Amino acid sequence: MSDTTIIGLLAWEALDSRGKPTVGCEVRLDGGATGRAAVPSGASTGRHEARELRDGEARYAGNGVRLAVANVTGEIADAVRGCDATDQATLDGLLRDLDGTPDLRRLGANAVLAVSVAAALAGAAARAVPLYRAVADEGAAPLLPLPMVNIISGGAHSGRSIDVQDFLAVPVGARSFAEAIEWASRVRAGAAEELTGRGLPVALVADEGGLGPLLPTNRAALDVLVAGIQRAGLRPGDDVAIAIDVAATQFVRADGRYVLATENRELTADGLVDELAAWCASYPIVSLEDALAEDDWAGWRIATQRLAGRQLLGDDLFVTNPDRLDRGIGEQVANAVLVKPNQIGTLDTARSVVRRAHAAGYATVLSARSGETEDDWLADLAVGWRTGQIKVGSTTRSERTAKWNRLLRLEAELDEHAEYAGGAALAQVNGTEIVR
Repeated sequence: MSDTTIIGLLAWEALDSRGKPTVGCEVRLDGGATGRAAVPSGASTGRHEARELRDGEARYAGNGVRLAVANVTGEIADAVRGCDATDQATLDGLLRDLDGTPDLRRLGANAVLAVSVAAALAGAAARAVPLYRAVADEGAAPLLPLPMVNIISGGAHSGRSIDVQDFLAVPVGARSFAEAIEWASRVRAGAAEELTGRGLPVALVADEGGLGPLLPTNRAALDVLVAGIQRAGLRPGDDVAIAIDVAATQFVRADGRYVLATENRELTADGLVDELAAWCASYPIVSLEDALAEDDWAGWRIATQRLAGRQLLGDDLFVTNPDRLDRGIGEQVANAVLVKPNQIGTLDTARSVVRRAHAAGYATVLSARSGETEDDWLADLAVGWRTGQIKVGSTTRSERTAKWNRLLRLEAELDEHAEYAGGAALAQVNGTEIVR
């Protein structure tokens, strides 16, 4: 055995930021190093995602994860004992083979990912290097990502106060990561001031720390966000642009029509694309996530043509799945992929999606989930994998600020060697100039 050999696993039922159980895991190595991780969970999950294992009993309304925890300390521990924690590809391949299902439903994607991440952290600790260096390709310099910061939420993140899920600030004009976060914090405060000026409460905070106001229309959120940018003393478009997570899967009907319940309207796919195009013509929108539903490939093709000049980001569409991304590339659908390790269940597969996307000219955005933990490993993945962009929520709530704070530290630590992606991450996507 060597210092990086796995000798044991500890697992427990932890709580995520919404008070919902999740799997915590510690991987212990022969040399004394350990790695600990608690995995996140989504609220608006795509149906093609890897499957968490939940107990289905009365406790925690069926959401307990004791079965997944038992799988970690039992079957998985037996299988990975003796493995090298620094060989991520082999370890993750073993975990997938052990589960034996394409979506990890037998052992649970929550159980598998907890081991995958904890092993990566343990391996980095054994080598005495930070995680971002341990996961980087040989010779690749660390890259601090452009942040997308949640300001206003609706959809599944805010009790469906409006239909569209998130409106985010993208500090495209900031010259450093620290400046970008400071600007985003000012924009959130400015948006809160604007809501107060309109006589709307600002105490409603959504899952990811954004404001959750009751607004008369979805478009009204854009007006509030632009006003927030201006109240912050910043220029809409030049200093801070806008990203939208439409999350259209959440309001599509079985017949393919999109229902905007807030506005008592129904739209076809063409109609929804028209609506988004009108927003893009009036506001400095640089990125649209899940503009159409997860299986509306025809609608996505229309959107990719009509909304060219924006980053068209697939989340539910691609679910960090190499096969679905390959289909998107082949059909020239979208031009960017949201990367969420818990959608696919292992770090190695998530990493392969980043590589495939970059090879095809697709942009990548590493993303947290609505049900997060205080862990900060996602920040290191963004830097080491050079994703160029990151999306973890707002500038409030500790499960969000843990990731921002890790990136702030890395920028300070790297000092003059810190490379920041900035607005250049959006300058061009798949050969298309991004308009703002």
